[in-house]
Amino acid sequence: MTMSGVEMKRVSSTVSREESVFYDTVIEHSEQLYRIAYSYLGNRNDALEAVQEMTCRAWIKRKTLKDPKAFKSWIIRILIYVCIDEQRRRKRSVPTADEQMQEPVTMHNTSRMEMLWALEQVKPKYRHVLLLKYYNDMTLTEIAELLNKPEGTIKTWQHKGLKQLRTIIRNRGDWNDQ
Repeated sequence: MTMSGVEMKRVSSTVSREESVFYDTVIEHSEQLYRIAYSYLGNRNDALEAVQEMTCRAWIKRKTLKDPKAFKSWIIRILIYVCIDEQRRRKRSVPTADEQMQEPVTMHNTSRMEMLWALEQVKPKYRHVLLLKYYNDMTLTEIAELLNKPEGTIKTWQHKGLKQLRTIIRNRGDWNDQ
């Protein structure tokens, strides 16, 4: 059974329209997606790759999205999982000399580096809330929707995460004085 030219045009225009809408929606949120990925991975190339991987996974799984209004939180959630996967992969592999030298060597503000180090020590569920709130300017309501948790839980995680962060920084300060 073959399709007529009219049927082929109808099928191809439907696919093209779906692809176009998907692409436009991802592009609309691309800046925020990049910032989220960068806040998790701390590397421009890895952040861009994570956004690309998220786009691919989202396109493949697009039929599983039940509510089109939740598209933004759905792709952010996918991006977070991609970033977590990358962090796990990094822990398993040892970088070669070439990989270590990819980023240009620049003088970083030491307090920023210490803060990023301290954030890495915070429990992951608290770290997610802190990164989304303070590095990506998301509201607690948006974070609750994104993580599929009650807003009260997100407030508690934020409070506990900040408490852990203060303790880590305080202990780090004692360690530096010695």
